[in-house]
Amino acid sequence: MGVWRVHNLAEDKSLVGASPNAAGRLNRERFSLEMGNHFSRGLQADWNRLGADAFAFEVLDTLEPSDDPDMDTAAELEEFLGMWLENLALPNEKRYPARG
Repeated sequence: MGVWRVHNLAEDKSLVGASPNAAGRLNRERFSLEMGNHFSRGLQADWNRLGADAFAFEVLDTLEPSDDPDMDTAAELEEFLGMWLENLALPNEKRYPARG
């Protein structure tokens, strides 16, 4: 579980998210871009224009799953993501909009 990023190295723009399976989510992001049907139209347009070599797919940080069965994993991931977004300090023009 962790925070992941698709980073446009050429223009220093990022799509950042959190997932219970960060590595798996990055694979899904890459596959969607390669298939030309990514939900982020801006990211897809930049991928098409710049090519795959202009992008890095990164797991920024991971969280160990809690042994507490009452732990709200989704809330913990959201808090972790918020912390990372604050640390990255990405202005809006350097972010691809996240879904929902």
